[in-house]
Amino acid sequence: MPLVTPLSPHHDLETKSLAEFFNETLGFCPNSVLTMQHRPAISIAFINLNKAVMTNEGRVTSALKRMMAWVSSNASGCRYCQAHAVRAAERYGAEQEQLDNIWNYKTHPAFSAAERAALDFSLAASQIPNTVNETIKNELYKYWNEGEIVEMMGVISLFGFLNRWNDSMGTTLEDEAVETGTKFLGKHGWDKGKHI
Repeated sequence: MPLVTPLSPHHDLETKSLAEFFNETLGFCPNSVLTMQHRPAISIAFINLNKAVMTNEGRVTSALKRMMAWVSSNASGCRYCQAHAVRAAERYGAEQEQLDNIWNYKTHPAFSAAERAALDFSLAASQIPNTVNETIKNELYKYWNEGEIVEMMGVISLFGFLNRWNDSMGTTLEDEAVETGTKFLGKHGWDKGKHI
């Protein structure tokens, strides 16, 4: 049972308008946003931040950003965000082979060296204590420029917020997210956990 009950999608009209963004990314408005509406300034600021972070201004693709979100969410243990991230990665064109093998990104041939550097960065930056070091930095700079690294850090930070929000709130997972999570992550033991 969630800590706080999500409000109707019609509760705050500005949030409702901005939340149309999620129809593209997920196919539905997430329950996390509906819960944030208890304080509309938070839901509005969150959606605007999400849109800014997920805008592509370099070579970091939408699919890679969502795979980074999954790695970050996996590191923190948030099953809600894991399901959302893998769903969005699929919707943004991540290769089937990558989605099927994201648990093994470090060694699986479906991932390029540049993608591995980005995903290693996501993992290191999402752990507590943080493990970003010179090795991570050097690998990043082999493939990515500073603007692209800022985009990546935006994704990692955004999901740091979301992982804490959704795991603490026990946000109920939407049926579509459960379906995608089960499809790609279930074979590795993923389930809804407390997000029922």
